[in-house]
Amino acid sequence: MTVHHLNCATMRPAGSLGGRALPARLVAHCLLVERADGLLLVDSGFGTGDIADPGRLGRPFRTAVRPALDPAETAHAQVLARGHRVEDVTDIVLTHLDLDHAGGIGDFPQARVHVLGEELDAALHPRLRERPRYVGAQWAHGPRWQRHRVAGEEWLGFGAVTALGDDVLLVPLRGHTRGHCGVAVRRPDGHWLLHAGDSYFHTGDLAAPVTTPPGLRAFQRLMAVDDLQRRHNQERLRELVAAHCAEVTVFSAHDATELAALTRG
Repeated sequence: MTVHHLNCATMRPAGSLGGRALPARLVAHCLLVERADGLLLVDSGFGTGDIADPGRLGRPFRTAVRPALDPAETAHAQVLARGHRVEDVTDIVLTHLDLDHAGGIGDFPQARVHVLGEELDAALHPRLRERPRYVGAQWAHGPRWQRHRVAGEEWLGFGAVTALGDDVLLVPLRGHTRGHCGVAVRRPDGHWLLHAGDSYFHTGDLAAPVTTPPGLRAFQRLMAVDDLQRRHNQERLRELVAAHCAEVTVFSAHDATELAALTRG
């Protein structure tokens, strides 16, 4: 197994004030895992369909986040650039179905798309407040959904973990969305990578004291469907890092400094 860290979307939020209020640059940190039986993607960023038709992302989102929409950043382009075929991607595991995480699934129509059942229900049957975050056009091709329920396995102090084989786990981290989860991938050396999705946005969220820019703290509260649960899970992640830093590396979906550090590593 080989794990590649990809940036599948660059965003430059409006009103960052040079990074004082919001980060000047956000990424969509995805994983490409090369396995003997096919490629696995963790999250998918924006897809070729989003770039061909940016309007489907919605004007409010594009105005606030200012996505670059670079064709070379799509998972599709990066898979091909590594000498693979679209058909080689057999599985996509999603932390959640927000539009900047699920856009690429349509570029791999034969792949199985793994998601917690609560999240799939939220995306397919959104409540009023949830509607702006999900873009049905991103799954209009009829994905091979693999609905997973929360299971009862334990992992480094987290319960209710669902195993997708020996080396990939779904770790429930609800709060940002109804069925949000982290995805843990075990490298061949035994070390775990925990893609924590949008359970936090900035490496400062896991610091003590928290050093996240104030605008980003406010944005996280605004976007959470259950902010109490979101904050509880951030505390659990802080405890995980403190107790198990030799066993697991935790990173979020959008922190550019975390991506750069793991790319260099």
